[in-house]
Amino acid sequence: MEMTVPKLIERAREQLAEAIGLKLSSTLEASKDDQGWHISVEMIEKKSIPDGMDILATYEARLNDKGELLEFGRKKLRKRIDTEDQE
Repeated sequence: MEMTVPKLIERAREQLAEAIGLKLSSTLEASKDDQGWHISVEMIEKKSIPDGMDILATYEARLNDKGELLEFGRKKLRKRIDTEDQE
């Protein structure tokens, strides 16, 4: 039986936090293609005061249909206060 999208997101978040050792901020995207599930999350790379200066990193994880982490990578960094470019 295939896992549901919420369960796949939960598994990706758990496995990324364990593998990278960073605190999660939010889930950005979930999609599936012929290579598996792609889950994008933001993680706090560096906590700052004030919070708006936190450095956030976008990570993309690829999971199989069983929710097993196959690979991950950091895609970009931004300050929390910075708005993202909408292309």
